[in-house]
Amino acid sequence: MAQTLYDKLWDLHEVGQREDGTSLLYIDRHLIHEVTSPQAFEGLKLAGREPWRISANIATPDHNVPTTNRKEGIEGIEDEVARLQVVTLDENCKDNNILQFDIHDRRQGIVHVVGPEQGLTLPGMTIVCGDSHTSTHGALATLSMGIGTSEVEHVLATQCLKTSKLKNMRIKISGELQSGVSPKDVTLAVIGKIGTAGGTGYAIEYAGSVIENMSIEGRMTVCNMAIEAGARAGLVAYDSVTEEYVKGRPFAPSGDLWTDAVCQWKTLVSDKDAKFDREIEIDGSLIAPQVTWGTSPEMVSDIDGLIPHPENESIEHALDYMNLEPGKKITDIQLDQVFIGSCTNSRIEDLREAAKILKGKKVSSSIKRAIVVPGSGLVSKQAVDEGLDTIFMDAGFEWRAPGCSMCLAMNPDQLGEGDHCASTSNRNFEGRQGYGGRTHLVSPSTAAASAVEGRFVDIREFMS
Repeated sequence: MAQTLYDKLWDLHEVGQREDGTSLLYIDRHLIHEVTSPQAFEGLKLAGREPWRISANIATPDHNVPTTNRKEGIEGIEDEVARLQVVTLDENCKDNNILQFDIHDRRQGIVHVVGPEQGLTLPGMTIVCGDSHTSTHGALATLSMGIGTSEVEHVLATQCLKTSKLKNMRIKISGELQSGVSPKDVTLAVIGKIGTAGGTGYAIEYAGSVIENMSIEGRMTVCNMAIEAGARAGLVAYDSVTEEYVKGRPFAPSGDLWTDAVCQWKTLVSDKDAKFDREIEIDGSLIAPQVTWGTSPEMVSDIDGLIPHPENESIEHALDYMNLEPGKKITDIQLDQVFIGSCTNSRIEDLREAAKILKGKKVSSSIKRAIVVPGSGLVSKQAVDEGLDTIFMDAGFEWRAPGCSMCLAMNPDQLGEGDHCASTSNRNFEGRQGYGGRTHLVSPSTAAASAVEGRFVDIREFMS
C-alpha cells in the first residue's frame, strides 16, 4: 500500500495502540531547554524515576539567556526567575548525566538551530521538545513535534509519547521564486492562503520545485512556521540536499554506519501514488515579499498591498492594536525597531541575506534600535569569520550573543509600548515582543532594507 512520508515515519515508531484510540510513539531525540523542563524533572524526582534513555536527550538554554554581557554567564541574568530556570537546567542535566551546551559552551544557542547543525537531527527520527516550533526539524525528513511540560516528563521517563495520528496534507509550491523572495515569504504566503487553522489536525508535507530548490536552512524556515498554519508538524522529503547537509556533522553517523543510514534515508519520501487527505497547490512565481499587518500570522499582505478594511471584529481589534488605518499602504508603515533572529531566521544564510542588503548602507536615524542575534555560537563564529558582524555594526545594528532574544521577550530584549518592529521571528501576537509592542513579520532581507529606509520597502525595488 502506498504511503506518505508521514505515514512511513509513524509506522516506524508506533509502539502500540491504546483502547482510547491514541498510540504510543517511540521518540528518538528529545531536545530540552530551560523553560519547559524544570517541572518535568521535578516530577521525575518526586516519583523516584530516572530518564529512561539518557543519550537521547540534549539540552541548551535559549529562551531566558541574555544576548549582552555574556561574559558574566548566569550571574549576568538579571531577572531572578530567568536565572533560576537556567541554573535549574544546569543542575538537572548534571544530576541526570544529560549532555548540555550550557551558557559558556560555544555550541550554545537556540535549540532548533543547535539540533540540525550538530547532526543531532537526523532523517527518519521522531523528535520532540517542549517548544511548539519543533516542527522546524521536519525539514530533514523527520517527524518533529512540540510537546507540553507533562509530556516532557513522560518522554524523559519512558522515551515514548502518547499521541494521536494526524491527517496528511501536501502543499505543493511550483514554479520559480522571484528575485528577492525568500523561504520566509513562502511560508507567510502559505499561512495567508490557508489561515492559522488551515492545518489543524494535519501534518503538512511541503513539496514542489520551490521546496526542492531550497537549501535545508530555507526548508527549516518553512517547516518552522507550519505550527502557525495550525499544523502539528511540517515535513520535507529526503533528497540529495538533505544528505549533503547532514554529512560530516558532529553527531551524524560515519563510515559503514553512514552508508547504511543513507540507504534507509532514501526511502523517506512519499510514494508516487500516496493519498493525501488534502492537497493545495501554489504558484511560487506569484509570491511577493510578505509583511504581516495584524496580530496573527494570517493577517499578512504582499509588500505592495494595502491595510484591509475590517470585515469582522477580529480585524477591527487588530488594526486598533497596531494603530493602522484601513487603506494605508504597507510601504507607508513607519518603523521603530528591527530584529533579525529567532529559530525562524537566525542561521548563517539568513545573516548573509541581510548583510548583503546592508553592506555600505546605514540604518535610518528614525530607527530607535536594530539588533541581530545569531542562532548559535557556531553561527556567530562563522558570521564573524566571514565579516558579517562588521557589516551589521557598520550599518548601525547591534551584534548580540546567541539566544531567542526579542522573539518572545522572556529576556531583556523587548519592544517599547507602541513600537512598530520589522521582525524575522514567527509570531506577531499582542505583546509577544514586549508589552504593547507591534510586530510585523518579514524576511531577513526585507528587515534589513526596511531598517535602512525606516519604513517597509519592496526588496525587489530596493535591490534594483
